[in-house]
Amino acid sequence: MKKMTPFITGLFLVMGISQSLAQDAKEIVRKADDKFNGEKSSISKMEMTIVRPNWQRTVEFKNWTRGNDYALTLITAPAREKGQTFLKRENEMWHWMPSINRLIKLPPSMMSEGWMGSDYTNDDILKESSIVEDYEHKIIGEESIDSHPCYKIELMPKPDAAVVWGKIIKWITKEGYMQMKSEYYDEDDFLIKTDLGSDVKLMDGRELPSRMEIIPADEENKKTIVVLKEITFNEEIPDGFFSQQNMKRIH
Repeated sequence: MKKMTPFITGLFLVMGISQSLAQDAKEIVRKADDKFNGEKSSISKMEMTIVRPNWQRTVEFKNWTRGNDYALTLITAPAREKGQTFLKRENEMWHWMPSINRLIKLPPSMMSEGWMGSDYTNDDILKESSIVEDYEHKIIGEESIDSHPCYKIELMPKPDAAVVWGKIIKWITKEGYMQMKSEYYDEDDFLIKTDLGSDVKLMDGRELPSRMEIIPADEENKKTIVVLKEITFNEEIPDGFFSQQNMKRIH
């Protein structure tokens, strides 16, 4: 049997390392996604403060998710918006406005719009796209965020994926798989916004950043602060919970 030349041996070694890194990158992103959203489901309470140069306002809400296909969000404060709900059920998205007794279907084109006037998009809240399944993943470096050593991972959308972003870069901790920072780019590779995680707390047995700042790239003195008040994971949530009927009666 002929021995492989050093060049061929090196080529196979590089190919093997590249494949391993690609698999590792996707697995890291999957673990980070599962940690924050739950392997099966999550139920959370959050507070969102929208900061603008001349004003700010706070919205409180409760969020239920099950996998990538189901999400329901209920506004609990302020009083004038309390009772509004948002539903994702597979490929359909809806907004219930009790003040005018109206149910509105949200088209996919609205996924990049700011949710409730914030820098948090409809896609962020309804989880229309999957950071695990809709993107290709590659480790492009390592960097520490707030003293947490992180993998720096590039996410590029798959050709047939219906996603909002042209590219995402995430900083995920090597220990605990916490998402500490994310940068979101458009199709022309311009940075649109940055998400920064901080104030790590133990919640339902998991260490998570409990505070997230969403900062638009080209808009001074604007940001959105999301504080995770409480969260539980992997509770049973039946199919019927994520329905138009439940949107109108949940409180």
